[in-house]
Amino acid sequence: MDTEPVTDAGTPMQRIDRLCTRVHLGLREHRLAPQDVVELACELLDWGHSWEAVREVVERDPAQVPASEMADLARRILEKTGFDPGFDLAPERLAALRQALRVVARDLPTAGIDGEPRLVLLEEFTPVSAGIELSDGRLLVGDGVHACTGDTPAGAVTAVADLVQDDLMKQTWQVWPVCSDHRLGLHAATHQGAAVWWCAGGDEHAAALIGELAHHRRSVH
Repeated sequence: MDTEPVTDAGTPMQRIDRLCTRVHLGLREHRLAPQDVVELACELLDWGHSWEAVREVVERDPAQVPASEMADLARRILEKTGFDPGFDLAPERLAALRQALRVVARDLPTAGIDGEPRLVLLEEFTPVSAGIELSDGRLLVGDGVHACTGDTPAGAVTAVADLVQDDLMKQTWQVWPVCSDHRLGLHAATHQGAAVWWCAGGDEHAAALIGELAHHRRSVH
């Protein structure tokens, strides 16, 4: 891994972003260079970000910090910066969204839609997000599905289902899906760790797991 200093080039935000990228890759590839974490912490401190993890990295001798502890400090710093690796630096997110679309696609026949949809990258979005192309060529874009939703299976399925539902309703002016108990429109949600179609009727309930809409006519508790 290249560990040459990068703080002498570009704007402060560009330098911080490059250092965040380097630290992220170091964590991902299990070869984090302590000097990269120190350099990132120093750059952030210079620009007024005196978070606890930043101060700890700057104040301690990196040679005396165990690798596992340095990795934890690095993760905390990346989280505080709001760094998002997108799809390029975390390609497994795209695979997770494709799998999520396969789940959501099982519900599409209940909306009169056949064929296999596919995920498309929306390169014109900042940051790059994902949209969905139906088998008939229609594009479902909305605000796009953000890369970070691919970090958890339930979150990925919920985000994809939400985009599909929202754009379909805008295109068709029809409510889909509908709760068979309360005749109200459902919306995608994560409930108890599962992606569900949620109904606001009655005491509120999960009407079906996303992907199993055709097989459920009762609430899922």
